[in-house]
Amino acid sequence: MKRISILFVALLALDFFAPAVLAQSTPGGTIISNRATATYSDGTNVFTTVSNTVTTTVANVAGLSITPDGGVNPSVVSLQTGVLFQFTLTNNGNISDNFLFKASGASIRTVTSGTTTVTLTRAVIDANGSNTINAGDTDILTNAADVTSAAVAQGGTLVVLVELTVNAGASASDTIQVLLGDNASQAANLSANEIRTTNITPVNGRREDIGDITATVQDDAQIRLTKTVPAGPVALGSTLAYSLSLANIGSRDATGQTFTVDGSPQIGILVADPVPVGTQLVGAPAPSAPAGFTVVYTTSALTSAPSAAAWTSAAPPLATVTRIGFFAATGTLTTGSTASPFTFSVIITTTNATSPIGNIADAFAKNFVASNLTDQSGDSVANVGDQNANFTEGAAPGNVDGDGIVQFTLLTQAGSVLLGPNGAPAAVNTTNNNDFTDLSSSAGNGLAPGSTTAAPSTLTFTNSLQNTGNANDTFRVTAPTVPAGFSVSVDPDGAGPTAPAVVSGGGSVDIPVAFGATLAISVDVTAPAGTTVLQGYMTVLQAESLNSPGTTNQTRDNFFPGFVRLLKTVLIDNTTGSGGPFDAVPGAEIRYDVIYTNMANTAAGAGNATLSAVNLVITEDGTAAPNNWASFTTHIAATSTTGTITSNAPTNTIFTNNVASLAPGASGVFTIRRTLQ
Repeated sequence: MKRISILFVALLALDFFAPAVLAQSTPGGTIISNRATATYSDGTNVFTTVSNTVTTTVANVAGLSITPDGGVNPSVVSLQTGVLFQFTLTNNGNISDNFLFKASGASIRTVTSGTTTVTLTRAVIDANGSNTINAGDTDILTNAADVTSAAVAQGGTLVVLVELTVNAGASASDTIQVLLGDNASQAANLSANEIRTTNITPVNGRREDIGDITATVQDDAQIRLTKTVPAGPVALGSTLAYSLSLANIGSRDATGQTFTVDGSPQIGILVADPVPVGTQLVGAPAPSAPAGFTVVYTTSALTSAPSAAAWTSAAPPLATVTRIGFFAATGTLTTGSTASPFTFSVIITTTNATSPIGNIADAFAKNFVASNLTDQSGDSVANVGDQNANFTEGAAPGNVDGDGIVQFTLLTQAGSVLLGPNGAPAAVNTTNNNDFTDLSSSAGNGLAPGSTTAAPSTLTFTNSLQNTGNANDTFRVTAPTVPAGFSVSVDPDGAGPTAPAVVSGGGSVDIPVAFGATLAISVDVTAPAGTTVLQGYMTVLQAESLNSPGTTNQTRDNFFPGFVRLLKTVLIDNTTGSGGPFDAVPGAEIRYDVIYTNMANTAAGAGNATLSAVNLVITEDGTAAPNNWASFTTHIAATSTTGTITSNAPTNTIFTNNVASLAPGASGVFTIRRTLQ
């Protein structure tokens, strides 16, 4: 009983102190013999003696050590393939042994953090010691059954290689841990993920261990293109100077893609900048590039991506250049480095300052895993672009909409306006601020000079509003002068949906007009009842540029309640000898003069809308009430200074003066001479 207890304690001690035991090199089964010898003397003679021989047989002890334990691999990047984790399995028992790996790769596990995921692609026993995975190795990942290694001698080792791919979406600072086995240096417990020895004879049984290696994810190459753009506003015709810089803020170097340069495929890093719309590349100052880069040009349309464009190092005619580029043949942008400055200038050729000058550029490279990289300027987000900067990019940063941001230079907008008669905004009278439109109302029909109208009357004027500035503009239309009692309203779009606005009494209406455009506006002028007829009433309309406040132009809409005035006079010429020379006595001559005058305005310049009286017919009817002169007079003659006379016969009592056209300010006299009966 005592012997059994001692043996049990010995086995426990052997298991507990396994590392110390395993460090010994005496093979299991070795027989260790021990016999003592002695010499002695009786004073005279020397004698020798030996003890009995005792032997000890070294027990078989199993041992397995997997290293590294807490090892660290070089950093990896997202999408990196063929990442190898190398483990060494050592037989530190005192017998030759084999190692067992669980079926279906169960002895291999991965643990990741953050957004990182991985895919195990291969795992093998490196049977031929090449430290690479090849056909001579033993698969321990897709093995359908448990795999037992070849015998490993005492103190011998074998190498296990685990290969994986870092999937997309891995984030910097995430970790990837590969575990080989599942328990550290203990008796095998037949767990699901263990690696164990197979020999069952050792006094400490079968053994298992665990090793682990961790790799940290880092950013791959990350290119970020930054552009300096003048904010403006600048005048049309100015020169704009641009400057760019390209930085690699990632943890791996950036290399080149393939582009067609000077007629042949070349590998390099490219910065491509489209010539902004409304500008042209200039040769002075000349475009410049930092060391390692060459200035290149393309005339390929912006519908072709920079990667598909044909680039040349010789400058074509600058007016034909669609993009300027900077190319680093076989170039590398190392981690943490910046290439700058890339410079070029353009001259503003557009005559329309409405839209600012926009600019956005592309950069192209490859990362460590040979994926193409692109970035666009305008935001601080790296590696984001739509691969063709063509001014269609949105205003959000790249992490929102997948592209860069167009940066703008504002143009100086100078407002200028012309307001005039319909179709003649540039009309001039004595100045271009007193041009006019004359219209007549029928409210004065049948009314003698000095009479007043019985009811309100409205005339609709059409005026032309022209934007002569250098940009889209909005013009504020007012009526600084309106006749007393009159009202004026402006309809910006005629029959369109916008309601007319009353501008008399200090009102106004804002009317947008595109660059270079002319707009017809309707102006209703309403005269009140009691308006004196046959004279003009002037409304002054004014348009003011809101791009350049204080820049104005005026026109005049003149309201006439009738515009041809008839003024009749009578003269007695008495030569009968009876009474005085002006006495109306039988036999005296009575003369009627009708003075007819076009009361409308005359124009000193061109483009004014004047009023001419056409087909003017003045009638003298001696029998039509209240006339009765036909009954008391006899005909002498009917004459006129203008036009023609009809029915000029002695017996006629109706005479007309026909005038084809009576110009503004013109007049004539229609005379009838009669003898008083």
